Amino acid sequence: MYMESSKKKFYTPEQAMNKAMSYCAYQERCHQEVKNKLYEWGLHKKEVEEICSRLIVEGFLNEERFAIAFVGGKFRIKKWGRIRIIKELEMRNVSSYCIRKGLQEISDADYRKLISKYVDEKKKEVKEPNPLKKKYKIASSIISKGFEPEMVWEALKEDIS
Repeated sequence: MYMESSKKKFYTPEQAMNKAMSYCAYQERCHQEVKNKLYEWGLHKKEVEEICSRLIVEGFLNEERFAIAFVGGKFRIKKWGRIRIIKELEMRNVSSYCIRKGLQEISDADYRKLISKYVDEKKKEVKEPNPLKKKYKIASSIISKGFEPEMVWEALKEDIS
């Protein structure tokens, strides 16, 4: 049986501020991640808000910068579509302004190229004799990665052999 041996460590606001600075310096973080971490460290709402404000003023916490890094990474490395990226950012309570700024990291040409690449890969993978079913299976697979259905179907317009 698994026993959780994590004794929660609580920090003073000053200790938490130093730890939060390191936490934010290590990689870009959204406001919600930092708040969750501060609450985890035993701080109260007023202290959390104060520390977050200081982190923003001192440049350790910047949601726009986070959104840009997140979008770039998820698109280039994980090959996610815009819909999935938007949903993930919304789950992190990132503002719609920051989401729009982040999405500017994805060029339309690269995005369409990735969809075409997925279509070509899936054409080889999907073994379905019925061309309509094959198109549907390919489209479903790509759409499930967070790509816009209309863009996927547009890329699939040419006949599938």
